[in-house]
Amino acid sequence: MLPSPRKGERYQDLSGTGQQCPVLSFSWISRPRSRKAAAMLRPSLPFRAGHIALFAAMILASQSALAQDPMEAKAKVCAPCHGEAGIPTQKNIPVIWGQNAGYLIYQLRDFKSGARKNDIMSPIAATIDPADVSALATYFSKLKWPNLQQPPAAADVATKAQSIAGSVGCPGCHLAYFQGDGTTARLAGQNHDYLVKTMNDFRDKTRGNNPGMSDLMKSISPDDIAVLGQYLAGLQIDAYLGQGQ
Repeated sequence: MLPSPRKGERYQDLSGTGQQCPVLSFSWISRPRSRKAAAMLRPSLPFRAGHIALFAAMILASQSALAQDPMEAKAKVCAPCHGEAGIPTQKNIPVIWGQNAGYLIYQLRDFKSGARKNDIMSPIAATIDPADVSALATYFSKLKWPNLQQPPAAADVATKAQSIAGSVGCPGCHLAYFQGDGTTARLAGQNHDYLVKTMNDFRDKTRGNNPGMSDLMKSISPDDIAVLGQYLAGLQIDAYLGQGQ
């Protein structure tokens, strides 16, 4: 048997069995005792809407900041020459998307110091904050190497190129698929005209920031360089590197 209701307390059949259960009242919480208290507990609608909009904007801004690489904006200065999607705008300009970070760091450093000279790159490199060099190189190294749609070399050209490359030890630094590593450049799939020009620049010492390369290119002929350029430009190696086509 349930006790009789106390003063101010009421019972109600909640189960349909005839048993009466006490119904608790929380009116002391929901109903303020004065108009002043009610006003304090009820913020105005514009106040609440304004704060919700502010918090939403802050969340969106923070998510955007986290999603965007801080180097992305700084890298845009490279796009007019090296391409919006990694495909250079001219055949004698190198691909830098997906290039090895260590190699990019060395080249930016050499452009800044004057060890490597280029009418366009030298003044641009001079404006890059030294603290950004490594981060910028890493940013580009993580982008996907583009397919320039350069045709593969014919079988006889490829055989001759492999023989030339082996004679001067190219795979020793640039590795089996000419993908390079660390401070050594990827050559596979690079712009044909840029490859040929660079090898000839090393050969005649127009490019002087790697004396070892100058010695190697001096040991082969301009015709050999033309064969190497055709072979290297046509290599599509992403499938071998596990990165797809």
